Amino acid sequence: MSGAFDWHGGRLDAACARFGGAREEWLDLSTGINPCPWPVPRDLAPDWHALPDPSALAGLEGIAAQYFGVDPSLCCALPGSEIGLRLIAAILGLPGRYIQPCYRTHAAMFSQADPVVEPRDGDGANALVIANPNNPDGRVTPPAMLREWFALQEEAGGWLIVDEAFVDTMPLVSIAPEVDPARRLIVLRSFGKFFGLAGVRLGFAIAPPDVISALRDLLGDWPLSGAALAIGERAYSDSAWINATRTALAARAAQFDRILSQHGMEPQGASPLFRLVRAENAGALFDRLARHRILTRPFADRSDWLRFGVPANEAQMQRFARALDDG
Repeated sequence: MSGAFDWHGGRLDAACARFGGAREEWLDLSTGINPCPWPVPRDLAPDWHALPDPSALAGLEGIAAQYFGVDPSLCCALPGSEIGLRLIAAILGLPGRYIQPCYRTHAAMFSQADPVVEPRDGDGANALVIANPNNPDGRVTPPAMLREWFALQEEAGGWLIVDEAFVDTMPLVSIAPEVDPARRLIVLRSFGKFFGLAGVRLGFAIAPPDVISALRDLLGDWPLSGAALAIGERAYSDSAWINATRTALAARAAQFDRILSQHGMEPQGASPLFRLVRAENAGALFDRLARHRILTRPFADRSDWLRFGVPANEAQMQRFARALDDG
């Protein structure tokens, strides 16, 4: 393994350079992005000549807010939730806290940040960020516990930031509806993970009006492309696809768990988009799978961890199983 693969997933060019093969020969299981994306309709043709219209942005935010269960005035569309995290940290201007293990941006977004196990009395005013479900281990923090942590943050004059990039598969876990103009609570949502269209670069901040206003000032008049506006509005309105996809993802994750268990691994994580395993031979397993043109996600600071995106179909499941058998 090397730093080319343990920073984040999706580095197929680096995989080809190191292990050989063309991109189309590889099965990329290195991310938590839905491998069966929302099918962009052929009749969806954004106007590439014109600048995006403000009414289109308002329309997307209204549809997305309804899907999240929040007031549209508290919802701001972003060119990806990752940039939203960084902008929000700059707006709040507080020291950061993040709960390990975590998404790398949770540490990088603050100019001053420290890991914590959980918030405590006496930590002072800070911005605590947590992913729920978490990346990379897939753990879910119960909403009741998040409310307790939020109370501690608010009492100290701090903020709670909840990164819900993977929550679409389990909407009852979301605390987005609890964001309120008078509360120091911010929720981030991602479009690309569940809808499988990470290249659209679309996310949302759900926050009090003063934070929303500051975000809009930083993002400018045209924060999103016309294509992102059109795709997002249509996809969030497609309740039939959303419901069917939640069911299909859960079924595929259960099948993948059986494959991992049959090969002596104990899958961890509640998100049906990815699984984490702990194994002393994680490095050798990464290399073995890569020789079979299957890319997974190792971790520099945890040499015994390996994360797998859940395969898209039966053929990919069996390809993965055969690679595990060839060891």
